Amino acid sequence: MTALKGSRLLAVIATLAVVLAGCAPAATPTPSPQPTTPPTPTVAPTPAPTSTPTPAPVTLRYANWNLGTAEENNVQRQLVKKYMELNPHVTIEIVDMSGEGSWDDKLTALAAKGQLPDVFMADKTPLYVKNGWLADLTPFVSNDPDWQQVPQVLRDAVTYNGKVLGLPAAQFVMGYFVNIDLFEANNLDAPTYGVSADDFFAAVTALTDVKKGRLGLDEMEFILGWYPSTQDPKLKWFSFDGQHMHYNSDAFKAAVAKACEVLPHTWQGLTDEQKPNFKSQGPWELFLNQESGVRWDGGWMVPAFAQQATFNWDFLGIPGGNQALVADIIVVSKTSANLEEAFKFAKWMTYSREGYLAEAEIARAAKQVPTRMPVYVDADTINLYLSFVGEKPGLRAAFENLDKSRLESLAKIVPGYVAARWEGKPGIDIGTDKDVNMWYMFNFACSGKYKYEDYAARLEEFANRLLDEARAELKP
Repeated sequence: MTALKGSRLLAVIATLAVVLAGCAPAATPTPSPQPTTPPTPTVAPTPAPTSTPTPAPVTLRYANWNLGTAEENNVQRQLVKKYMELNPHVTIEIVDMSGEGSWDDKLTALAAKGQLPDVFMADKTPLYVKNGWLADLTPFVSNDPDWQQVPQVLRDAVTYNGKVLGLPAAQFVMGYFVNIDLFEANNLDAPTYGVSADDFFAAVTALTDVKKGRLGLDEMEFILGWYPSTQDPKLKWFSFDGQHMHYNSDAFKAAVAKACEVLPHTWQGLTDEQKPNFKSQGPWELFLNQESGVRWDGGWMVPAFAQQATFNWDFLGIPGGNQALVADIIVVSKTSANLEEAFKFAKWMTYSREGYLAEAEIARAAKQVPTRMPVYVDADTINLYLSFVGEKPGLRAAFENLDKSRLESLAKIVPGYVAARWEGKPGIDIGTDKDVNMWYMFNFACSGKYKYEDYAARLEEFANRLLDEARAELKP
């Protein structure tokens, strides 16, 4: 068959097939096979959500002296529980710190066994730095915006040789609290935050009337702490300048003289015959009993004043427009198995904004005033705190002026300060009192047992030698 004939035959057959198909009933269509490769979409598909991996379980051991008992279930314990609720992979184990010995004795014993808590409250931070116990937290805080809301004076307090070795756990303004009503009832203007030292002393001495059971001041000893800084702005608390004590300075000698001058206006100046004029059995009761115009105390007393005072009160701080500042410090052990998780928990218990908001919520539910003042300080946390105690202009002014504070917690942060201020013995005999310590010399400066000026230079030299030696031990 030729090619042409074959082509004609195939055309006939094809035509016949078409005719036959048109006459036959319609067949059920066979589904077309689906392509094995999907067509390329014109718009990129949204990726399927991926679940966040569950963090590995972590147990952190925690020690603090503010936790009370499990039965009391105080605000701090509830704050720990709240952290675990928000971080279910973390278990916080409370370390039992009961028993004999000081806080640091117990920590030393745990360290010797390799059992330091992961996170713990610090009593004498320089001791822990010297012993090499503490984790360097600088990498965690350096880019943390919350850290920038911590007052600089507190950040400096936990920095050693450029390393952040602790976190401010609490801050308390310290200074004079004033009974405004008591002054006004005696036709006197109550001193307020920013009052000058001279006007302050004029007001409190004018209020004193021992026969009527009324004192201007509660105690005189704290004058040695704050007064030198009003005479010499280079000096901080108790004449410390950042490195040395200035016990032989004109400013500190003036503080001793001022304390002795106002002694009759304080509880320490009362004779046994005068004390029955007062309901109070000691200086700590005078303020709430309305038997003293001012009281020196710390912010930890604000809850008691807010809940118990039956009079209008405020905080006036240190005359001259300042305040002392007391700080609690929490540290992280460098032996912690998970430093990042330990830091996160430590932050929650210290300077975290979220942590403080949670603490305030817990306190409000318990109808209490928060025991801590905020460490994360901004307008919102200041307003939140004052919402518990009422608007107090002096307290607000102090919160807004924290970076100028005179840090009182030097024993917790300055190497050698405890010896230079209290425990050191400079080799001095006073009458029948042999080899007295530094506390004795300051406590009895107005007693008439000796003249402070006769020993001032010796005390300063001795104290600064102790500070220099202790600081040298911490250098890397």
